[in-house]
Amino acid sequence: MFLTISTTGSAERPATDLGFLLHKHPEKAQAFSTSYGTAHVLYPEADARRCTAALLLEVDAVALVRRGKGKGRGGAPDAALAQYVNDRPYAASSLLAVALSGVFSSAMRGVCAARPELPEQPRPLRIEVPALPARGGPELVRRLFEPLGWEVTAEPVALDAEFPEWGDSRYVRLVLEADTLTLAEALRHLYVLLPVLDDAKHYWVASDEVDKLLRAGEGWLPAHPEQKLITSRYLSRRWSLTRQAMERLELVRLAEADDSDVEEIDNAVAAETESEEKPTPLAVQRREAVLAALRACGAARVLDLGCGQGQLVQALLKDPSFTEIVGVDVSMRALTIASRRLKLDRMGERQAARVQLFQGSLAYTDKRLKGYDAAVLSEVIEHLDLPRLPALEYAVFGAARPRTVLVTTPNVEYNVRWETLPAGHVRHGDHRFEWTREEFRAWAAEVAGRHGYAVEFVPVGPDDPEVGPPTQMAVFTAGTVKEAKAA
Repeated sequence: MFLTISTTGSAERPATDLGFLLHKHPEKAQAFSTSYGTAHVLYPEADARRCTAALLLEVDAVALVRRGKGKGRGGAPDAALAQYVNDRPYAASSLLAVALSGVFSSAMRGVCAARPELPEQPRPLRIEVPALPARGGPELVRRLFEPLGWEVTAEPVALDAEFPEWGDSRYVRLVLEADTLTLAEALRHLYVLLPVLDDAKHYWVASDEVDKLLRAGEGWLPAHPEQKLITSRYLSRRWSLTRQAMERLELVRLAEADDSDVEEIDNAVAAETESEEKPTPLAVQRREAVLAALRACGAARVLDLGCGQGQLVQALLKDPSFTEIVGVDVSMRALTIASRRLKLDRMGERQAARVQLFQGSLAYTDKRLKGYDAAVLSEVIEHLDLPRLPALEYAVFGAARPRTVLVTTPNVEYNVRWETLPAGHVRHGDHRFEWTREEFRAWAAEVAGRHGYAVEFVPVGPDDPEVGPPTQMAVFTAGTVKEAKAA
């Protein structure tokens, strides 16, 4: 089982930078033990103009069977001889994908301590896999790799070169070439798509495979046109895991909606409502309203659920009364941007101790969310399909149960005041609904009643006497007997 990764360079940007990225020195041949054989890394060529790293995986078929993994697709045992005589030592499969993850783990994460600027730099890449099983043929190979920016060559391998009339096998010789991808992106593509093309895994697929898929597919899988096929095959067609993964990928897609579009709409609305002086953007008014409500309830430990790119977290950090701030989002891309916005890598020790960012889905209960004074859901609920709201409701109000919960959402009645918004359109393409004031208050009252909260409503932005404010906010307070009331 064999794979090569090549790149080209110049005296100013030598190709041997590949050694830094892979954390494997070009002048050394290294071997790594695995539970199913030995992985070798060597460099057939390495100079400033061209560098090639090769991964050779020697599979011990006997060891693989003894580990209890000599199973065919679907878990049915292979015939006794087939467990020992098969394509696993020769064809790229999940074995090679796991070896890539183990041997090049830092490269796959985009980490290079010696040269931290290298991982984010796209470079010319050429990847060759001499024997790749492809259930679906060369056409499927192209459908999987071309949307990711690869130029794909997938040549069918004949069953027997001496007898061409026998036709082609299910294997292809694969060559991938690209100039716009980073090495980390390339490795993550291979890690997911090699077992997808083989349509089989050499190990039992458990629930943690969903997390592995989302980590490796972050940044490209949510928008891939073959997302459903990739997800199903990667998870060995286990329907419950596939459904869970598809739901989380949809949440990622929604979370990665461009915040700048929302800001642009907010600015346009504010500009139309205030013509004589420069208006305060609605997004800023919303954050100020949230901050005022948090101060009023005396919250010190705050959750920003669906924190996006960290605007609210940044505002919270400026007030020392908020002693612990946690931003949660399903999108690693958004969290990465938030980390850069907050300059976490350069933040002082005392300030850094106040803030934490982590990935999580609001559709599932999470023990990490328990015990906080307040939680904020700012412009989050409208990005979910209505049937998904009960799951979010239970995760936040039932399981996490902070003392105060703030929920902001657009007021659809106000949309008629915006000349730039066509009639019948929602404010953002990813909004699944936008509620009237009556609909929002009815939902909030039901949630409060079910979970023992009182709720009050606060207008955000100019409160129009006919259609109300552009944003509506509900303030839920636990452990009280006050009746819900309107502002």
